[in-house]
Amino acid sequence: MKNWYFACILLFLTGCETTQQILNSLPPTTTTGSANTMQIAAGLKEALTIGTQNSTNRLSATNGFFSNAVLKILMPPEAQKVESTLRNLGMGSVVDKAVLAMNRGAEEAAKSATPIFVNAIRQMTITDALGILRGGDFAATNYFKQKTTAALTSAFRPAISNALSKVDATKYWADVFSVYNKFSSSPVNTDLTAYVTERAVDGIFHEVGLEEQKIRRDPAARVTELLKTVFGGVMAQR
Repeated sequence: MKNWYFACILLFLTGCETTQQILNSLPPTTTTGSANTMQIAAGLKEALTIGTQNSTNRLSATNGFFSNAVLKILMPPEAQKVESTLRNLGMGSVVDKAVLAMNRGAEEAAKSATPIFVNAIRQMTITDALGILRGGDFAATNYFKQKTTAALTSAFRPAISNALSKVDATKYWADVFSVYNKFSSSPVNTDLTAYVTERAVDGIFHEVGLEEQKIRRDPAARVTELLKTVFGGVMAQR
């Protein structure tokens, strides 16, 4: 037990490499409420797996984006003038269909996020895990941003493109701007798929960050004994 609490303190006072060397020198522990280096890494990976699955499940559900006041995808800033003009012309229904279609595309794309996160978790080293554990509230989320943004963007773009096509989002988008461009001296040409992809990826990371905060701060979110042991011990030292 003392070894575990001593190790927790070291996590915040030393670098990852030094910490791992010290932890490796400690005898493995099996007493309830204590954890060794491998348990720490396993506990963190378990937490991240649960957190990312919860996040992607929420956002990939129907209305996961559309009914979320924070993450709902709206017209891009440069198109807000377009939206206002079209609504004034009595074409608000066209805009509404486009907005719904963008969010449906993001929800469909979110289904492809879980295996990407799982792959990143599997590749995580003990040093990575310890660094995340001793980091701030969003250390894991920032790790995922570094490791998965490119893969998520690559996976999301075709998924969103297909989803937008299924619900005629590109048609609605074309309708919106073809009408607007008739009345504007500055035609708008925006890549709808790229815009929705970026917003969808941002939304995933936002939800992952909320899950990470919950597991770090709320004991009730630690749904397994391993999570209670690992995060309970570390949070008690903060």
